[in-house]
Amino acid sequence: MDIELVAEGLKFPEGPIAMNDGSVILTEIEGKTLTRIAPDGTKTVVAETGGGPNGAAIGPDGKIYVTNNGGSFEWLKQDGLTIPGPTPASHTGGYIQRVDIATGKCETVYSACEGRKFAGPNDLVFDKQGGFWFTDHGATYAETRAHGALYYATTDGAHIVRARDHLISPNGVGLSPDETVVYMADTHLGRLYAFDLEGPGKMGPPAGFAPGRVIHNLPGFQLLDSLAVEAGGKVCVATIVNGGITAFDPNGTTEHYAFPDILTTNICFGGADMQDAWITCSSTGKLYKARWPRPGLKLNFNA
Repeated sequence: MDIELVAEGLKFPEGPIAMNDGSVILTEIEGKTLTRIAPDGTKTVVAETGGGPNGAAIGPDGKIYVTNNGGSFEWLKQDGLTIPGPTPASHTGGYIQRVDIATGKCETVYSACEGRKFAGPNDLVFDKQGGFWFTDHGATYAETRAHGALYYATTDGAHIVRARDHLISPNGVGLSPDETVVYMADTHLGRLYAFDLEGPGKMGPPAGFAPGRVIHNLPGFQLLDSLAVEAGGKVCVATIVNGGITAFDPNGTTEHYAFPDILTTNICFGGADMQDAWITCSSTGKLYKARWPRPGLKLNFNA
């Protein structure tokens, strides 16, 4: 696959959004900003979010919603790479932010569910009704790990549900084209889950002891990060260690597309035919563009 370097010098980029004007807005987790990347690679700060902005998506109101982990990583420098480390003692939890693109104003929409504070919100996706699914990745301390969860919420701050709890390390989240399934990648398990929905924001009961249907477990030591869904239903998940994007078919088969970073963390689709793909390569601080072999699924909202 031919790839093009669009921008470099980014501080652990993640959460790319392909905007209608051809630019990409992404998060810089270490840099604590939302940043717009023009097609020529020019960088402009959209907002100073603080904390650790991770996932980002356009909501029904045209604003950007950010899953902010609250600064849940120490940053390690190794062989010229930036590596996320354990959660610092100063960390007090994460939150969901709403950002005005025009002004850069940030406001917190949620920081807890049923009185329990979030550990490290990670990724999100909006459904056709304008609600959103999001993951809490949890947090890793010196001797313990806080479990994560999968949530559904509305943008008005009035309704939030913890749909699945006690998950190991929830990361990427996405919806099937018909929105009857929520997909979730678990980082440390190298596993893609599918959760069947009974309706918007309503998850069916788990079958047996598993939290959801297992689409596939990657072999060996491969970790999963954020994801995007193709128009045909394949789920493209950024793959850590075996750096690149792994496309999971709902039938359990996979194919891997290599990118030059062991911490390839996310992908988004755009362009007139939805076959332009932007990929964040985070440990090297780069954003790449590629022509994907199949069109991506057009998201419900853009700006």
